[in-house]
Parts: sequence; structure tokens; C-alpha cells
Amino acid sequence: MNISSTIKSIQDIMRKDDGVDGDAQRIGQLTWMLFLKVFDQREEEWEDDNSAYQSPIPERFRWRNWAAYKADSEGKKKPQIQGSELTPFINNELFPALKDIDASDSPTQKVIKQVFEDSNNYMKNGSLMLAVIEKLEDAINFHDFKTRAHLGDVYEQLLNDLRGAGNAGEFYTPRAITQFMVERINPNLAKRETVMDPACGTGGFLTAAIDHFRHQLSDKSSADDKRAIEQLIHGIEKKQLPHLLCTTNMLLHGIDVPSQIDHSNTLGRPWNDWRADEKVACLITNPPFGGYEDDGVGIDYPSDLKTRETADMFMALIIKKLLKDDGGRGAVVLPDGTMFGDGIKGKLKELLLRECNLHTVIRLPKGVFAPYTTIKTNLLFFTKGKPTETIWFYEHPYPAGYKSYSKTKPIDYREFKAEQDWWGNEENGFAERVESENAWKIDFKTKKLEAEAAAKPHWDKAEQLNNQAAALDNQSKDLKSSLTGVTDAVQRKQVDEQILVLREQADTLRLAARDAQTAGDRLYWPIYNLDIKNPNAAADEIHDPDVLLQKYKELLGQIEDTQNQLKGELAAALAHHFSTEAEA
Repeated sequence: MNISSTIKSIQDIMRKDDGVDGDAQRIGQLTWMLFLKVFDQREEEWEDDNSAYQSPIPERFRWRNWAAYKADSEGKKKPQIQGSELTPFINNELFPALKDIDASDSPTQKVIKQVFEDSNNYMKNGSLMLAVIEKLEDAINFHDFKTRAHLGDVYEQLLNDLRGAGNAGEFYTPRAITQFMVERINPNLAKRETVMDPACGTGGFLTAAIDHFRHQLSDKSSADDKRAIEQLIHGIEKKQLPHLLCTTNMLLHGIDVPSQIDHSNTLGRPWNDWRADEKVACLITNPPFGGYEDDGVGIDYPSDLKTRETADMFMALIIKKLLKDDGGRGAVVLPDGTMFGDGIKGKLKELLLRECNLHTVIRLPKGVFAPYTTIKTNLLFFTKGKPTETIWFYEHPYPAGYKSYSKTKPIDYREFKAEQDWWGNEENGFAERVESENAWKIDFKTKKLEAEAAAKPHWDKAEQLNNQAAALDNQSKDLKSSLTGVTDAVQRKQVDEQILVLREQADTLRLAARDAQTAGDRLYWPIYNLDIKNPNAAADEIHDPDVLLQKYKELLGQIEDTQNQLKGELAAALAHHFSTEAEA
């Protein structure tokens, strides 16, 4: 039986156990067992290389000493623990011991502790668990090169199964996307460029980066080059299941001690605790979007960037704290809502385009992340250190005959051949790029200059009016101070009346300032709507309800602007009419 069939048969066994509920729990159960099995076989290799090797796992709890089937006097393989004793042993002895390992003793012990500190044994039936162990023993020999190579592919398919496992689907990014984004960012092994995913999920971007680094190795590569890969990979994952899946994924991809995969909340770390020497050359991620952090998380973010929405918080952190200031390269998956969103999303896009060169946006069609979500997404590629001048967009089409993607018909890496051929070179400003039915560009620098020029008179007027209001406030304060020690009621009343008049005048000025500021903002902020439709595409009849709803919202906005303009013109005309009558 091949490995893929073994994994499926193991999941079938687990379905019979009353304690395991759903794909996410089945995968979590299988993964911690697979971790211990593979780790034990890796330890056998380390023992061969170093006779003084000491396991970080207490002897009694190593896979070989409780799970591995042993041959009896007749050569027949049998379990070391009977089914009736197995579940109590795992729940009451194995898990407590592994959770209690001192993480400070070594990086390997840190890995094991983090893997097990929030893991669970869901299986209740010891006999069924023995059946699972027997399948793992028979099928997985990590010493065999073919098995080792194939196991990574099987594990990838296992992770793909998460797409339909409720919320667990958020932790998996299709391999075609991870491979394409890593390839475009192109981390360089010779330059020792660090790669980080601050929301690494099951480790898709990191395994793609490992493969990308290894393709840069040759017969002339040094042992240092091979060892460096492990140190160049950095991942952080908040939740237990994806962290467990990611750590095992690293082990299967040849990262012997995946201590660079941290089990913590990236967003929960205080804003000012991020050090400059932690900034990375390459950051590639698919941050969770649509979710919100708990109260208290992010309270120390800068006031203009404060939000609890996860994707927004990650973008602020990436731009300001995680990416190297001079030439750090980023690639991020973001939903359409971020592209056209205003408010804090507009502020974040202003920050991104001011501090980074957002040179490319790949617009993906619906269904790439189905069935977990059908929301349309975008791949943003940017380099920190220079403001954005030109943004190129590329609309990724469905393959011929497709109307959507699905779990059984996912996006394929080969579909990105057109983008790869079109991409060009950032060093010459992507001079090779040409517009086509799928590719177009906007001159953001000119767009920004024009918007600022149009908005400036309104903003200047708002500032002037606010300054006048502030001057009146100061007069009011001076008048109020002048009453100190004054007991004459008439005099106090006169001053209070003057203060009241001044405050009313200041309020009127502030209202006018707010209107002027709004008028300027209305001219400026729309430039940060990056939900830009393909101007080169043939006009199609649109039936997508999300697109129709957005068009409806835009139309309502246009109607409101027109109404406000008409009201203003009518008010001005009436004011002129009444002033003429008064003069007459």
C-alpha cells in the first residue's frame, strides 16, 4: 500500500473513533503521531552520525519505546502496549511529559514543547489507535529516500484537505500560489536573504522558500550553504493546529530543528518590542482576513493605524516593523475589500504607497480559496524604500473551459506562465512590460499630484478656518480669565454673553472647516481605491452579485455627490436672490 492510500485508510480508521470529530481533528491527531514517528527516525540518523547524541524526549516516551511494533521470539510484530492501556498512557503520561519539557534547554526541546503544549489526543479507542500506529509503522520509512520525497507530496495533499474543514481552511494557501509568490520575490541564498511569514499557517510559503533555496544549490555549494537554509526561514503561527502542521511540514522538508517556527501571536507582541535587527529581506504571507483580534491586542499601535481587523494589523506591522527599510521585498495576499476599502484601509494603502513601491498587483478570480471562501483575492508585490510611481495590474484569467475553481479543480502553477513571461525586471523599472487584454498600468505619481493639487485649496481653507476658530477660543479663554475676582453681576453677565457669541462663531467656523476638509478629502482619498477594473477587457454582462453590489454602492455615492453639488448651487443662487432683494 502506498503512502497516500495509507493516509486515507488511517483517516477511515479514525472515523470509527467516537472521540475524533471532523477533518480538522483527524488531521491534527494524525500529525502529532506522524511528528513523533518521523522525529524518531530522524533521531536514528543523528545517533548514527553522533554516538554521543542524547534525545530531548525522555527515553520512555520516544516512539520506539511505546508505539513501534516489536518482533517477538517468532518474528511476529506486536504492539508494546495493549489497546486497553494505550489511551490512559498517552493522556496521563506521554502528553504531560512532553508538555512539561523545558524549552530553554535546547532549540529541539523548544520545538517539542511548542508542538505538544496545546495538542490533544482525540482518540478514545486504544484498539483503533493501535491500528493507526500499525499503518504508520508499515508504510512510513523515513530512511528510504523515495518514501521521504513522496511523503512531502502526500502531506501537501493532506493539508489541502483542510480547505473543506470549516475554519481550518484559512491556514492553507494553494501550492500554486505559494510557489508563484516565492518565485517572484526570489530570495537569494548566496546573499543569505531571510524569509519570513508572520502568519505562516501550515507552512506553505516557507516550504516553497526552502525548495527555492535548494534549487540554488549545486555541486559546488558548501556545507554552510546547505545549513544556512534552516536559519533563513522564519515563521510565526498563533493557533495550535496549524503550528503543529507547520512544524511537521518543516521536518518532512528536511529542516531538522524547526525552532524558527514560533508558536505565538505576531499581533500580540508590543509594537515597540520589534527590533530593527529583526527586519527581513523577504516577507511572503497570506494573513487571515475578515477576523478580529481580542480587546487589548494592538492598543499600542500608532493612533492613525489602530484597528482590530487582522489583515489590516498585519499590513501595518509589515510595512513599519518587519520589512527591511532599504530594498525589503514583500508579497501579500489581500481580499478585494482591502483594495476598495476606505477609512483605516485607505490610511494603510497611503502608508504602503508612500513607503514602498507597489509595482505589481495580480488580480485573481473567484474560487482560488474555495471551498473555504469564494472571496476574490489579490497578490500584492512591493519593495520598501521608495514611494510608488507606477502600479501594474495583471488580471489572471480562468483556464479555458473553467467558470470557477474548486477543491477538485484548483488553480495550477502552470497557469502563471503568462505572468512569468510578462514580469520583466524591477531593476530597470519593468521596462519590458507591455499592456495587453490582461495587463494595464496606472500612473499613480501623476494621479497623486493632481489629487493633492485639487484638494489643497480646500485643505488650506479648512486650516485657515480652524485657526480662526482657535483664535476665538483663545479670546474666550482670556475673557473667562478676566472674570477672576470679579463680583459685579452685571459685568459678569456682559462678559459671559461675549464668550457665548465667540463660542458660537468658533463652532460655525469649525463646521465650515469640516466641510472644507471633507471637500478636499473627497478629491484626495479616491486615489487609494485600488479596485481598478481592467480597461482592456472586453465588456461582459455582469451577473456576479458582489460586483453588482459594489457598482450599486458606487452609483449611490455618485448620486449623493451630485445632490450635494446641486444643493450648493441652489443655496448660492437663493442667497444671491435674497441679497439682491434686500439691497432693492
